[in-house]
Amino acid sequence: MNKDWPLMATELSSAIKVLRAGTPDTMKAFSTLAQAALAPKALDGKTKELLALGIAVAIRCDGCVAFHAEAAVKLGASREEVMETMGLAIYMGAGPSVMYAAQAVEAFDQFAAKRAAAA
Repeated sequence: MNKDWPLMATELSSAIKVLRAGTPDTMKAFSTLAQAALAPKALDGKTKELLALGIAVAIRCDGCVAFHAEAAVKLGASREEVMETMGLAIYMGAGPSVMYAAQAVEAFDQFAAKRAAAA
């Protein structure tokens, strides 16, 4: 059940651009909210992306998994940190989160491989 997570992120980015054009005020407000929530303060950016990835697993959002796995890679998260985050997501989301945790690790690995290949 392998998904192409980098392709999913790219395709969603295109769809989100269309949404942004059709609902500019809403999407501007959402962007402002995202920037405020992700700004490093007491928690650093990597920690916040790991939290977002765990929440994406718990609420079962494929697109969220793709974007937050990619962001976690970009911010230097280790596979071990992702695995620990998945443990918490499974704890909070029970059985369905096990399925999404497996996919989140797959997404992280694909983005990490893509980044390593580009280096």
